[in-house]
Amino acid sequence: MVAVSVIALAAVGCGESSTKAGSDKASASESGKYTGKGIGLAYDIGGRGDQSFNDAAYAGFEQADKEFKMGGRDVQPSDGESDADKIQRLTELAKAGYNPVIGVGYIYAPAVKEVAAKFPNVTFGVIDDEQVKADNVADMVFSEEQASYLAGVAAAKASKAKHVGFIGGVDIPLIHKFGAGFEQGVKSVDPSIKIESQYLTETPAEGGFSSPDKGKEAASGQIEKGADVIYHAAGLSGQGVISEAAANKIWAIGVDSDQYNQSALKDYKDYILGSALKNVGGAVYELAKSVYEGKPLTGVVRGDLKSGGVGFADSNPKYKAMTDVVAAVDAAKQDIIDGKVTVKTS
Repeated sequence: MVAVSVIALAAVGCGESSTKAGSDKASASESGKYTGKGIGLAYDIGGRGDQSFNDAAYAGFEQADKEFKMGGRDVQPSDGESDADKIQRLTELAKAGYNPVIGVGYIYAPAVKEVAAKFPNVTFGVIDDEQVKADNVADMVFSEEQASYLAGVAAAKASKAKHVGFIGGVDIPLIHKFGAGFEQGVKSVDPSIKIESQYLTETPAEGGFSSPDKGKEAASGQIEKGADVIYHAAGLSGQGVISEAAANKIWAIGVDSDQYNQSALKDYKDYILGSALKNVGGAVYELAKSVYEGKPLTGVVRGDLKSGGVGFADSNPKYKAMTDVVAAVDAAKQDIIDGKVTVKTS
């Protein structure tokens, strides 16, 4: 077990940060494998506490710290920040000695590209983008559409009204992958099932990933139209989707993290059927491990069903008791792994 963490608040690149001191840095340095200050983790919109995407990244941060005693710093974003703010944030982390430095979300791609060129001896990671080509950058991406296909199968099998919904945070290609996979999964069970589909905003700056009230309003509208299972891919906004589903006693399907087990959502957990998982935490952990061991990952690193990079959480006992749903999801998963089913991305 790691020693008690040392927490400090500081201004780094226009966002709050918390610092976790490694408890055995000397042995790490003496091993000849790692001499950095720890992991530098810069969050996406919504920040830590979203119970979804960013919290998944933090879980990987914690796992690496626990196993390797690396320590590190995780930094929150600011409202309305620019690319210049992200560049400053990553620059300060790299300059301070953190390694690897990871941008959580595709919005960090331009900043990672610029800063990585200035610090060739630091390993950088960017999640959900594969366009940054550099010898010291790992592009960590996922087959979200595969996990979403499983969510669609589960929704279709669980729906009594034969009417389900999808709520995406922002109308962008990344979130289209979630919607496309979900729709294909639903239709694989029953082509006649009606699907409501909605994106909360056109751009991230409008709050599509960070506004529970927008998620709540969208879910309310879909429920009024008759949907009795709603899947969200909306980050922090998804909390509003889940709370509204619970208030109306219908199923919600979470995303990225196993939202059934998120403490902030405990009041709604009985109505969280499952979650389409994206192992962001595993990606953060594996990159940190590779740097610690002196063999940094670089290039495109993709997580899919076969590798365990995506999946479907089955923590809810009520879901486990729905044997027909479980069997259908398990069969769909195997079909994708075996190549019998190819999931669309748009």
